[in-house]
Amino acid sequence: MLPFDVILFDVGGVLLTNGWDHGERARVIAQFDLDLAAFEARHMAPYDAWERSVIPLKAYLNATVFYEPRKFSQGEFFAAMCAQSHELPNGALGVLAELAGAGKYLVGALNNEARETNEYRFEKFGIRKLLDVSLSSCYLGLRKPELAIYKRALDILGKPAERVLFIDDRQENVTGAEGAGMRAILFTGADALRGELVGLGVL
Repeated sequence: MLPFDVILFDVGGVLLTNGWDHGERARVIAQFDLDLAAFEARHMAPYDAWERSVIPLKAYLNATVFYEPRKFSQGEFFAAMCAQSHELPNGALGVLAELAGAGKYLVGALNNEARETNEYRFEKFGIRKLLDVSLSSCYLGLRKPELAIYKRALDILGKPAERVLFIDDRQENVTGAEGAGMRAILFTGADALRGELVGLGVL
């Protein structure tokens, strides 16, 4: 008997670089010669709503950047946001591809991401074709490490919590998954992950 029925991966920090975290924001704000402190002061509340798909990209950008006239367009700014995404060095994209190709497990994503950046990243890096299920915050309206997102994921999967393995690079998200009864691994690199998966009998 296989040790799990489902294996779920975070995306930013596990498969790819982060989509719109502190470093990405700082680089784009500098590129457009904006005030980082002013941006960050406006960022948090609309970002939470954007990641839950409560508001669309346009509303997020209007709240954080385009509350006054700019010399650049929303399209140009969003393109710069997307350009921050890269495959993560020593990331787990190869591990995901190997598990997806083997066909032994249902593999999916459980990640915090706004709809527009999520869909860009899934398509750009070929992630969507590897997934059986996507449990992203923008689709569920919930965010990690809230217990509710793990419980909603389990409801959708229809599997016992102990039959689900979750991989994330942030301890608070690993702790949240374990609180819901899932088995979880703190991701520190592809080599270490492979070793842990071998130890669990997954690989």
